[in-house]
Amino acid sequence: MRIVFAEPGRPKSGTIVVGVLDERKLSPTAAALDKDTGGAIKRAIAASRFTGRKDEVLGVLAPPGLALGRVLLLGLGKTQALDEAALQSLGGNIVAQLNSVGESEAAVVLDKLDGMALKPPEAAANLAYGARLRSYRFDKYRTKEKPEQKPSLKTLAVMNRDPAGARRAFAPLEKIAEGVFFTRDLVSEPANIIYPETLAAAARSLAKLGVEVEVLDERQMKKLGMGALLGVAQGSARPPRLVVMQWKGGSKSKGAQPIAFLGKGVTFDSGGISIKPADGMWDMKWDMGGAGVVIGLMRALAGRKAKVNVVGIVGLVENMPSGTAQRPGDIVTSMSGQTVEVLNTDAEGRLVLADALWYCQDRFKPKFMVDLATLTGAIIIALGGEHAGLFSNNDELAARLAEAGAAVGEKLWRMPLADAYDRMMDSDAADIKNISGGRDAGSITAAQFLQRFVNNVPWAHLDIAGTTWSKKDAATVPKGATAFGVRLLERLVAEHYEQG
Repeated sequence: MRIVFAEPGRPKSGTIVVGVLDERKLSPTAAALDKDTGGAIKRAIAASRFTGRKDEVLGVLAPPGLALGRVLLLGLGKTQALDEAALQSLGGNIVAQLNSVGESEAAVVLDKLDGMALKPPEAAANLAYGARLRSYRFDKYRTKEKPEQKPSLKTLAVMNRDPAGARRAFAPLEKIAEGVFFTRDLVSEPANIIYPETLAAAARSLAKLGVEVEVLDERQMKKLGMGALLGVAQGSARPPRLVVMQWKGGSKSKGAQPIAFLGKGVTFDSGGISIKPADGMWDMKWDMGGAGVVIGLMRALAGRKAKVNVVGIVGLVENMPSGTAQRPGDIVTSMSGQTVEVLNTDAEGRLVLADALWYCQDRFKPKFMVDLATLTGAIIIALGGEHAGLFSNNDELAARLAEAGAAVGEKLWRMPLADAYDRMMDSDAADIKNISGGRDAGSITAAQFLQRFVNNVPWAHLDIAGTTWSKKDAATVPKGATAFGVRLLERLVAEHYEQG
């Protein structure tokens, strides 16, 4: 779908989209259309339940006097509530509605409204951004779709009185969308296509944007003592990889500390010897969702030339049962020197992150670390798909993450960390065990495990098991891979850690 910005006007074909405020108050363009059609717009509204509430939509076949196909009335709600998120939602809903009726071209007229906080160019850019996010579709393996099953919308024009300003405001947002789409693509791919080597290759593609990319192989990780990560990988024919990405857009001073993001990259999780039930195991292709987010985030930051130094690290493994697989009861030695008793081979993501976290702080001395992982089913029981779990040893970092999530609609809920939970991870045979041994507080004890590999560095863990994949459409997120975390972390960086 192509997005263009233009001066306000009356299109000669396709659909014109105009706004209606709460309590059926017409926007200036809608009022002009109503006048030109002898009151047809108001009559259509009166004959419906449409009131102009946010996200309401009413399609009207173009009345006589208009040289176009239809008029789409878009509920704007209250003017004061038209912030960035609301406009993005409107843009996404416009795309969904136009595709549902088979429209190929449309123009949205975004009037300047009294009381709206955003300037017209910013409003237009955010509406277009929401439209772009909703336009995503993963259909590369569909070979027999009928034309009516495919998206129809080819061109969306967003009209406002400063199209040049809107284009400037949209440029960085489009780069963020590209990062989101990259993540959605990676997470959507099946495990026979995306495995440690090919996911590492996808990360290498960021070099063309100026990201420095290193890929550590099995031999290098063994030399570093990454026994926790390597233990997970030993049952698979696919060798593991650790990918290190650096974007150096900030200070060039020698002592400048980067910020760091880490992702769990289990490209397929069978559970290993502690094998999962067959029903639903196919979903475990997206157990690399955390790694996908970090790679997409690096693409977004590099794409918009963010003025910040960022390290992205992803541990990539496949967790499979075989004659060489790790056994329940095995004890491994992590890079930190701590020994881990592996009671359940399906609690593998924390083992991968344990070595990645230690490697990150040991090598880069970051200002803070944030890891993302589809870590526990327990967080889905606690929070469903509405929030991701947030765990942190630093109140400021936790607050900033929560604020960034609220701003972009990727909501976090802070969960506790405490000594009592930490003691549940003590092992009789090693320094720590990888599960508590019971069903209580499963997402919390997993986070406590990770915290044992954080050495006096501000840190946060986002458990995104419930938010990485959606079974239903949302305004800016089609069902499937969500890329939850890319926009959240990009906002965190933009709000607090960029220079100038």
